[in-house]
Amino acid sequence: MKISIPLFVSWLMQGLILSCPWHCTCWSFRQNTIFILILYRGGPSNVFRGFLDSHQVLDYSKTHDVYTNLSLFTQAPSEEAMPYCSAQSPIFVGPLTITFRVLPSERMIIKKNPFVQSGGRYRPPHCLARYKSAILVAYKNQEKYLHHLLYYIHPFLQRQQLSYSIYLIQQVGNGTFNRAKLLNVGVREALKDEDWDCLLLHDVDLVPENDYNLYVCDEYYPKHIASAMDKFQYTIQLAGMKIVRTSPHLGRYKVMDYNEETETQEPWGRPTSRHNTRKTWKDDGMNSLEFKLLSRTKHPLYTNITVDIGYVPPFS
Repeated sequence: MKISIPLFVSWLMQGLILSCPWHCTCWSFRQNTIFILILYRGGPSNVFRGFLDSHQVLDYSKTHDVYTNLSLFTQAPSEEAMPYCSAQSPIFVGPLTITFRVLPSERMIIKKNPFVQSGGRYRPPHCLARYKSAILVAYKNQEKYLHHLLYYIHPFLQRQQLSYSIYLIQQVGNGTFNRAKLLNVGVREALKDEDWDCLLLHDVDLVPENDYNLYVCDEYYPKHIASAMDKFQYTIQLAGMKIVRTSPHLGRYKVMDYNEETETQEPWGRPTSRHNTRKTWKDDGMNSLEFKLLSRTKHPLYTNITVDIGYVPPFS
């Protein structure tokens, strides 16, 4: 597979869920952080177009469990006779009930998602998926966040009848946590497994609230999926590329918001990174990516990619 990806920027915004078609460059920022992604494959087929552009009003005072009717998807008798999945899933409910009061165990999540295969890989058991998406999550000592995310994101993606895989890119060592560089690694490693239609860069502490928020790429532009998280007016600063946003009534997310004292004391709080991107973005990225792959392990709910990205000095 030929990958034409000039560069990435090693400084990533917080509060990001972004998807990109393969042929584009994209970035967005919040406060002092910025992210750039360059990919090369096309976006969703026309079968999704009208559905994605719909502007229906949804009542968030009436929510449904994310596992509602998921058991209706059962194994087809034969893969040869499988039809293509419908453009609109038959079990969509819209607003979902999201709560972080009880921490789900890995065993519970596995039991509730019987069709998820080793490595966090899923294909609809009843139909041929129209779209293949890889979910990339940069990670460092955030186990509680991860359990909540996995509990909700697996059924959320299955409700959309996607073929997908979840990749956890884990940083080791004493260097400053560098979310963007880890995602660079994730892109490179994910493309070894599949010719994905879309890569989604997903923060570990954000959970989608609406199953109509499709995790597929726009045909031409990068897409900011978590549009209702856009509190700080994301704009383009470096090259003026257009970003498509999911409608706010669909792109709503819950944040795993622990109080400041808890985040200080617990090792799984969201790490931060600082990097002088304005000076280095043209040279720092996929074209200069260096890392040491320590392990690549298939867990029941995700593929864990552990890397040493070297020492990353903090910048003021």
